[in-house]
Amino acid sequence: MEKIRCGWCEKDDLYRKYHDEEWGRPVYDDETIFEFLILESFQAGLSWYTILSKRDNFRKAFDDFDYKKVAVYSDQKIEELMNNSGIIRNKLKICAAVTNAQQFMKVQEEFGSFSKYIWGFINGRPIDNKPKALSEVPATTEISDRISKDLKKRGFKFVGSTVVYAHMQATGMVNDHIETCFIRK
Repeated sequence: MEKIRCGWCEKDDLYRKYHDEEWGRPVYDDETIFEFLILESFQAGLSWYTILSKRDNFRKAFDDFDYKKVAVYSDQKIEELMNNSGIIRNKLKICAAVTNAQQFMKVQEEFGSFSKYIWGFINGRPIDNKPKALSEVPATTEISDRISKDLKKRGFKFVGSTVVYAHMQATGMVNDHIETCFIRK
């Protein structure tokens, strides 16, 4: 029997696997939250498929998304990343990853974990939007606007409301699987 999925993921097996195993599933560990923060910030202006297809390259290039290592990247490391054809070679986004790692750790110090901070915006419980169709899934919400504004105030880069909402979807803070998607069962 064929599975009914959200229409956006039917491009190929890479997308289907991501949809079936990760998208919309609540994530509470800081390491995975940071990984998605980096990936989503690199997605700004690009397709998620582009980022997803380069995810393993990003993982290798960014030391398995170890925020403690990323936070102390040198100019030499940034230059090395700029020459890595396996990732998106945008210097502003690469430098933003370093800045975001530094700010990520400051948030951890303040809240005990980044997870507590980010999930605190929705009282620790996923929002289930129950869309009937993809056309009902927003690109931003009032909450993503609020989180984006707070992250920017804290010095984070490439965290506009659209990026934040995509991050919320990726980490299961919101469930935007359409009503007929098998994931809902």
